[in-house]
Amino acid sequence: MCMNVSLMIEKTRQGELDKTLEKLYGENAVPRQRERYLGIMDGFLKNYGDLDCSIFSVPGRSEICGNHTDHNYGKVVAAAIDLDVVAVASKMGGSKIKLYSVGYGEINADAFNRDPDSVRNGSPESVITGMCSVMEDYGKKVGAFYAYASSDVLRGSGLSSSAAFEVLVGTIENYFYNDGAVSAVEIAKASQKAENIFFGKPCGLMDQTACAVGGFITIDFADPKDPVVRKFEKTLSDYGYSLCIVDTGGNHADLTPDYASVPAEMKTVARLMGKDVLREVDEAEFVENIPVLREKAGDRAVLRAIHFFNENKRVDSIVSAFDEGNIEKFFEVILASGSSSFKYLQNVYTTANVREQGLSLALALSEGEVSRVHGGGFAGTIQAFVKNENVDVYKKKMDAVFGEDKCRVLSVRFYGACKVEFDKIIG
Repeated sequence: MCMNVSLMIEKTRQGELDKTLEKLYGENAVPRQRERYLGIMDGFLKNYGDLDCSIFSVPGRSEICGNHTDHNYGKVVAAAIDLDVVAVASKMGGSKIKLYSVGYGEINADAFNRDPDSVRNGSPESVITGMCSVMEDYGKKVGAFYAYASSDVLRGSGLSSSAAFEVLVGTIENYFYNDGAVSAVEIAKASQKAENIFFGKPCGLMDQTACAVGGFITIDFADPKDPVVRKFEKTLSDYGYSLCIVDTGGNHADLTPDYASVPAEMKTVARLMGKDVLREVDEAEFVENIPVLREKAGDRAVLRAIHFFNENKRVDSIVSAFDEGNIEKFFEVILASGSSSFKYLQNVYTTANVREQGLSLALALSEGEVSRVHGGGFAGTIQAFVKNENVDVYKKKMDAVFGEDKCRVLSVRFYGACKVEFDKIIG
């Protein structure tokens, strides 16, 4: 349902959006989110006029287990969170896309541009261009729109702000030009390809899938063209725990070589074993060939391969723990996963700047809690699973070191990428 943005503002001020906001963010967050949405609507009105508009929301994500395995067709557990990017958008004629993003300014793109070299690699424009190009390659329709967007998924926080933005563009194109028929997983796959080819970052598929699908999920990428996705009914809150994300202040912006080295080294090991990715490699044969592999690929590549094989088993254990309602087993596996990321995957700090080790420090300060590196690593955030009654003490301790409100207490969001209407959520 579209309506002109001035009417949208009036209805929101009258509280007619509140029930939908409560479903997305919880009852206590409604007043803040109402004001946030009004600000986005007003931003659209001032920038683009009183056009017929729709509202879209895409959450960030938290990786729970399966650290750096998706790019080698592994298994992951992830959760959508209650931080999101929200856009008010209007379908337009022609080919021009204008998207004003709060904090970044207006991004201009051509919906029908298919040339990766024509847009600056690593720019927001390259993401929009790439999403349109890839979706059309997949046989979907694309076209022009104007949008005004704001995100509270902090950039460089490891909560997948870039994936959420990619999925947002795909979701707008989905509802404006495909009647909402493109599945969440299809949008995620288009987002990954756009990021790989147009943005220039060799990412896996986990971030985009978690943002697009929503909820607490497990994903098996054995067949990357058709990943198996399953949602869990329960979340951490059912067991009396909160998910705390601690932003240590490091930024992911200059760490692309570090991220790229992880899949590259894993795939080097796979190729030496005659396969394309580690998921296709027999683990017993890998172990037997370690003397040759370390000579040809290096010790770090071998250690990262060891992490991959063991991490897939840990994901299976996580799924089993949730099915059994065994929270102690769940936390035991999380700690083992975090230890493996630190020792074998080696993504807790970058060797290009050993003086900055905020993640290591945050993990040291979190001894006694169930904590681990979060997301891509090298800088950014850790996650900790903290008993609800201990959250205030933990947050105060971490904020004292890393800055006010650097410890965010999050909830798992059931909804993934969606169209937000006054009487329902679509998606």
